[in-house]
Amino acid sequence: MSEDVSLRASLAALSSFFVGHASLQDTLQRVSDLAVASLEPVEFAGLTMLVDERPTTAVFTDPESPEIDRAQYESGQGPCLEAFRTGVISVIPSTRRPNPWPEFSEACVAHGILSTLSLPLYAADLPLGAMNLYARREDCFGDAEIEAAQLFSAQSAIVLANAQAYWDARSLSEQLRESIASRAIIEQAKGIIMASMRCSADEAFSYLVQQSQTTNTKLRAVAQQIVDDTSRRSPAP
Repeated sequence: MSEDVSLRASLAALSSFFVGHASLQDTLQRVSDLAVASLEPVEFAGLTMLVDERPTTAVFTDPESPEIDRAQYESGQGPCLEAFRTGVISVIPSTRRPNPWPEFSEACVAHGILSTLSLPLYAADLPLGAMNLYARREDCFGDAEIEAAQLFSAQSAIVLANAQAYWDARSLSEQLRESIASRAIIEQAKGIIMASMRCSADEAFSYLVQQSQTTNTKLRAVAQQIVDDTSRRSPAP
């Protein structure tokens, strides 16, 4: 398959990728795998993203990728970080020749990587990370290769933004469901306390809070225990 056909196929695969069918990690891995498959000079790829507020090679197609990237994370300087921070493409035509990132280049040469291309992943002007492409020959990334990589990274950024939005929304939905379920259990426990202690709703809630603090147990767990104990004591119909 020619590089142009392969790129079109990968772009089509990205555009039709439904993020709900895979985890965020799987989506990131799919993007990295397609980058290698569709961009001919590329030997392997990795995605630099923030993990716990620190730049990290979140996914990669070859274990050499995070080993190389460690040099720039430790020095705080490198083409991947530059692309991430500035939104500008960073190219190293030859890691054997002088460039602004000697520590990174030294790590590349040690792993047989002689040219690299790092592209920012931005969606709606928000930085998502950087796509890092590695080749074992010098001067692999000319104008044509950079243009193809830009097309791919632009589509990848859309997929990643959609994936993040999907999983953020799903997480929020799950939190809301959990909150609603907690309120229902707490209200049920309050009703039981009001009936047994002949007190007001506020007094019943204060009792729950006191039990939670005394036993160092979450409020919902205290309420759930009261409801469960009452259910066990209730006679069968």
